[in-house]
Amino acid sequence: MELKEEELLDESNAANKQNSFSCQLIKATTEQLPQQISSSDVRKISPAALAYLGDAVYELHMRMFYLLPPQRVEAYHRLVVAQVRAETQAKMLRSLTPYLRDTELEIVRRGRNAATKSPKRLEREIYQQATSLETLIGYLYLTDSQRLTELLQKLQLEKP
Repeated sequence: MELKEEELLDESNAANKQNSFSCQLIKATTEQLPQQISSSDVRKISPAALAYLGDAVYELHMRMFYLLPPQRVEAYHRLVVAQVRAETQAKMLRSLTPYLRDTELEIVRRGRNAATKSPKRLEREIYQQATSLETLIGYLYLTDSQRLTELLQKLQLEKP
């Protein structure tokens, strides 16, 4: 029984290291942006456009997280798709909400309000929460990569 607990801790530590690694890579990409975007310019970007960017950043984070240990491409795809589904993104937003600052909660609200359409297979509330998470990630990617990294590291991701 004790050995099983140690194995679980080792797996958890490995997942945390991988999460940290993928966060570091995302932070490195923000440092390579061709130009810094001013906060006044960021405010001009629509929540839908921020969600568009955030969707890509979130998926990249998930792809990097599951990159190790090496697997078949089909396995990578299955793992990542499970994380980028709207239902999972809504769950992730709910887990992050207690850690969000007032300005971040405002971005989340703007993202929720911008999500006026929803796919037929989803409840509107789930779609709005997923879009809110993507909007927040897009916003933080452009404005505060350190904070983005901090929040991404709070996600409870598990290795298969």
